[in-house]
Amino acid sequence: MNNPETDWHRLKPETVFDRLQASQQGLTAAQAMQRLKKFGYNELRTARPGALIRFLRQFHNPLVYILLVAATITTFLSIMGKEMWADTIVIVSVVVLNAILGFIQEGKAERALEALQSMIVTETTVLRDNNEQVVPSRDIVPGDIVLLGEGDRIPADLRLFTSHNAYADESTLTGESVPVSKSSDVLDQDNMPLGDRKCIAFSGTFFTRGSARGIVVATGEQTEFGKIAVLVKTTDMVETPLQKKIHAFTNTLIIAIIGIGSVNFFLGYLFGYDPVYSFLASVSLIVAAIPEMLPMIVTATLALSASVMAANKALTRRLPAAETLGSTTVICSDKTGTLTKNEMTVQKVYSGGKIYDVVGIGYDPKGHYTLNGSRIEYHEMSYSLRETLLAGYLCNSSKLKEENGFYHIIGDPTEGALIVSAMKAGELETMKQLDEIPFNSESMFMATLHEHFEENIIFVKGSPEKILSLCKAQLYDDRCGPLQRDEVTSAAEEMAGSALRVLGMAHKMVPKTQFVLTAEDINDLTFLGLKGMIDPPRPEVIEAVAMCKQAGIRPVMITGDHGLTALAIARDLGIVAKDDTNLLTGEQLDELTDDDLYELVENVSVYARVAPEHKLRIARQFQKQGHIVAMTGDGVNDAPALKAADIGVAMGISGTEVSKEASDMILTDDNFATIVRAVEEGRHTWNNLERTILYTIPTNAGQAFLVMGAVLMASFIPLFAARLPLEPVQILWVNLLDSVFLTMPLIMEKKARGLLSGPPREHNKKIVDGLFVQRVIIMGGIIAACGFLIFYYFGSAAVHEREIINPLLLTQAQTAAFWAVLMAHFGFVFSARSVHQSAFTFSPFSNKWLWLGVLVSIAARLLPTFFPAANTLFKTAPFPLEWWPIILVCLLPGFIGLEIDKFIRRRFGVLQF
Repeated sequence: MNNPETDWHRLKPETVFDRLQASQQGLTAAQAMQRLKKFGYNELRTARPGALIRFLRQFHNPLVYILLVAATITTFLSIMGKEMWADTIVIVSVVVLNAILGFIQEGKAERALEALQSMIVTETTVLRDNNEQVVPSRDIVPGDIVLLGEGDRIPADLRLFTSHNAYADESTLTGESVPVSKSSDVLDQDNMPLGDRKCIAFSGTFFTRGSARGIVVATGEQTEFGKIAVLVKTTDMVETPLQKKIHAFTNTLIIAIIGIGSVNFFLGYLFGYDPVYSFLASVSLIVAAIPEMLPMIVTATLALSASVMAANKALTRRLPAAETLGSTTVICSDKTGTLTKNEMTVQKVYSGGKIYDVVGIGYDPKGHYTLNGSRIEYHEMSYSLRETLLAGYLCNSSKLKEENGFYHIIGDPTEGALIVSAMKAGELETMKQLDEIPFNSESMFMATLHEHFEENIIFVKGSPEKILSLCKAQLYDDRCGPLQRDEVTSAAEEMAGSALRVLGMAHKMVPKTQFVLTAEDINDLTFLGLKGMIDPPRPEVIEAVAMCKQAGIRPVMITGDHGLTALAIARDLGIVAKDDTNLLTGEQLDELTDDDLYELVENVSVYARVAPEHKLRIARQFQKQGHIVAMTGDGVNDAPALKAADIGVAMGISGTEVSKEASDMILTDDNFATIVRAVEEGRHTWNNLERTILYTIPTNAGQAFLVMGAVLMASFIPLFAARLPLEPVQILWVNLLDSVFLTMPLIMEKKARGLLSGPPREHNKKIVDGLFVQRVIIMGGIIAACGFLIFYYFGSAAVHEREIINPLLLTQAQTAAFWAVLMAHFGFVFSARSVHQSAFTFSPFSNKWLWLGVLVSIAARLLPTFFPAANTLFKTAPFPLEWWPIILVCLLPGFIGLEIDKFIRRRFGVLQF
């Protein structure tokens, strides 16, 4: 059995073959396959959680647990004759409704490994017993010889032993934006990056040109592709900051609620109340204090944010991600296809001793040429420039296609860039091609022969060094002159120094009778010019990067591409300064310990020639530094890091299925700038959550204070010993309707201005802070006081020395207290539209949903007040109309109390309790 960790690129093909054959000696291919599967060389498979499991996961919430316990208690009490079935039904309905909403909106399925499975080819051509056979890919074993041709997807990791003009597209694995040449040469180097292993063809990548044969050295999870699958499988999904805060908040809330309920029961016992009364009062207090609808409110807030983001082309796959992006402090982005177009573009042309700039990026042929900043049209171009463009256009085997307004290249991206650069000039001369010498890594040039008036013409393109070695003259504008080798070399080096890939162009006139092209014809050429190209930055990303920095978010580039290219793009985008040379490569990362990397990540913003495990290390060191990390990417190589980051963002158009399945969010337009809009929406989402929590919890606290205050006052005021101000079913009705009709409209508030003008909030800031405690005590106290005073004012005459002498009046007083609490809520909610700003700073009518919620809420409360059938269920009774003016006064304390609180905080600073 071979060692999967062997550096196959360092071994000669015959050594690789002998080693693999020795490990399988005496076995048939099928037997070898079974043996190898036993040792882990199997297919990549994963189980997908069923719908039932995903639905049950929605109940995994501490607050839901305590609601279920409360439902159990009320069920038990109902069985014992306490008539609390309505309470049970409401609690269970809330829990189930929350689970359904979360299940529908989130629907998160771990399908990353299944996506990897789908990328494995089904059949391939192998050489067995000196016969070519087409076999299923699952039957390939180490030691097999695989035959590769143009367009093939590579079925396993192969050590090539023959190759002819071979190129592979490895962008999904390494991030390399152009096809990589392949050869069979031994590469004797330790820790060589994947993109530099020219003699290895990697599973899951594409063979774009030429032909080759290779020995299978790894299959399944042992391939470089498979190792990513293992990383994805073994990488834990990170709990988002919001989830951590909500869990900590609910745990604190549960402890507080149970503690208060226990204290209430103990006090009742201490004051000599009947144990049943004390227990029911404590249950009422717990029911009052529990924000039953909080899980659904949080889910609904995130779902609304997710729908807004989807409309802005950011599809949220995991609901908490809708908020997480707003607290992000570092965005680690892949370069190819994310920050750049993934469309090679000619940016500069050297011809006739002049350097021209090419305007326009990508495969769209719209654009033009400039010289020294001035636009030039085709008729103004020199003959040498036109010939340079024509050489790239005709000495070419690729094609530009347009579909639905979008352009793409069939063939090599580099050749596509040459075609587009020529089309930007305008008029193009077409010539019939007679013969061709394809490009190969040995000759380093491509040549084509074309018909051309009285003579035929040869066009040649290749590396500048090779083209110069084949030339004896140079075209200057409209005349031919001596070859200025040093000047051309200097121009090529200048382009290369800007991370441009440079190709040289030349031509040669031959007799009209020549129809065949041979290598001997490629000499004594006339040099035409140079073309410098790059996978360019997306124009909108430059602004997006600037906005990220303004918002306190640090962009970091992590790519498998070359360092020089990565730095050039990073400078153009503004990720690093123009003179910044700080860069870490994959080889350097291999030499660093995690502790070393921990010290460096704060100072390095560009990482090049990295492997998937490097991305994971970088993301984790940022997280150790206390950062909230967003990771963007589109390739298979991004999947493990996407899953490990606080939020993984995949590209929807160019992204592989693997990256999409491992992500939390997908940009459906592949536009990095969309992230900026998503960050703004994420911050707005947190504002919504803060607003709803700072309204919901104080209202629940108010009802809890009301019950607890009644128990404490029962020894002194007979009214409270006779009956509590609110019954549990009334408390549930208040909580349920408040959550739906008052709290939900709060999440419809418009975005605050300047959300991106400052840094993200502190990720370790807890929900339960000074502001939270202050709001709970002040507003909870005001609400409780309203209910307490109204109940006492109207109900005191119903009790004499702890004896109920007028049950109807007592029920009417409870109903009045029910409405008093509601009025205090109405006043509170209109001020709670802003956490810090006065309600007088914005229009009271700008949130139509809140007004609608108030009207519906009133209508829903009238039902149990004035309809006899509902009176019995909700333990209410109609009260005299003359009570209403006193009850309506309760609108003011809720509004004025919060306005005074906000004014004091703005004027004198934060008050802490």
